[in-house]
Amino acid sequence: MTEQFEFDPAAKEGVYKAIFERRDMRHFRNDPIDEQLIERLLHAAHSAPSVGLMQPWRIVRVLRPDLRGLLHQVVERERIKTAEAMGERSDEFMQLKVQGILDCGEVWVVTLMEQRERHVFGRRTLPDMDLASASCAIQNIWLAARAEGLGMGWVSIFDPQDVRDVLSIPEGAEPIGILCLGHVDEFYDQPMLIKEGWASRGKLTDYVMCDTWEPDKAARAQQQWDDQL
Repeated sequence: MTEQFEFDPAAKEGVYKAIFERRDMRHFRNDPIDEQLIERLLHAAHSAPSVGLMQPWRIVRVLRPDLRGLLHQVVERERIKTAEAMGERSDEFMQLKVQGILDCGEVWVVTLMEQRERHVFGRRTLPDMDLASASCAIQNIWLAARAEGLGMGWVSIFDPQDVRDVLSIPEGAEPIGILCLGHVDEFYDQPMLIKEGWASRGKLTDYVMCDTWEPDKAARAQQQWDDQL
């Protein structure tokens, strides 16, 4: 019985609407964002689940224009290097807008905390669960921002050491995202990389398996096992 726990229809619709209409935004207005809204987004981030309740996320609000400019330069340097690694798609990649650091209302840098090795609960065999936990915090910001009518883009084109240097982040802490948050004139009707012809979304049936990764191989293995009995 789930009825006693489920949201009312309007609330459920809102949750799915935020999920399906969330976009990785690159075009912003630079109007300031209300501080109460910022506080709500930060609380949404800090309410994310984390393995062993380690809460590995650290968020740096970048308020100084000069630091924004330096982060923009960091991304531009890596954008050129990424294009060089793209081979025949290099020119196509350089035409994409990959960040809005200079345009948006707020820039936040999300990092994994230092001394994460102390947290073993849930990470002894899967140490990357700290990254998974921080990613949940970022997704919470993204969905809450969309529900609030605010755009967000997650920029990952940077050298982590360059970001450490710009923001005096200690060694051991790992920057994982530069978040651009801001008011927008419109939300993309579909993901920007689809609109630009860079990639397309795969079919759900190609990403979900039942019981085993390769059902045909599993069936043959089961038959061989049965033959031995």
